[in-house]
Amino acid sequence: MELFWSKGYTATSIAELCAVMGINSPSLYAAFGSKEALYAAALKQYGETYGPFIWGGFPTAPTAHDAIEELLFKSADVLPRPGKPLGCMVTLASAGDEGHAELKAIIVARRAETLQRIHERLERAVAEGELSRSVEPLSIARFYAGVQQAMSIHARDGATREDLRATARLAMKAWPTLTGASR
Repeated sequence: MELFWSKGYTATSIAELCAVMGINSPSLYAAFGSKEALYAAALKQYGETYGPFIWGGFPTAPTAHDAIEELLFKSADVLPRPGKPLGCMVTLASAGDEGHAELKAIIVARRAETLQRIHERLERAVAEGELSRSVEPLSIARFYAGVQQAMSIHARDGATREDLRATARLAMKAWPTLTGASR
């Protein structure tokens, strides 16, 4: 997972994968069937390993504002972690753009999950009266998902935890303008 995360799908060779896994190529193919299937498994493992760090408090946050703020600040903590590849494996993945349609579908679906989670939380805020029915939950969700994705790119380029937290604070200052809710 970390090899794919740091180098990307195309730049990671079967020989490198076998070396880090401590197996030979026939064993890799026997276990996974293909490099593509191994990459798909690595994406799944990434989500299971790092998703809870970023999304853990999101569903239970008392307000939509708190949920999105939690998402951005947890992302600021996780994306530049020392000793791990920088940024988000899913956000930074380009395998789908390199001619692998099945992998592209997986990556697009994973990215869409972020947007969907935020959108659903905003829809819930509207339904519960936390936000006005005049807001545009999908547009707001796209804004905050985009901020989180940009934070991933900045982390890959060397932004620190504090740099990313500053981005999160600034993005949350947009909340009243986007939602009409004071905060």
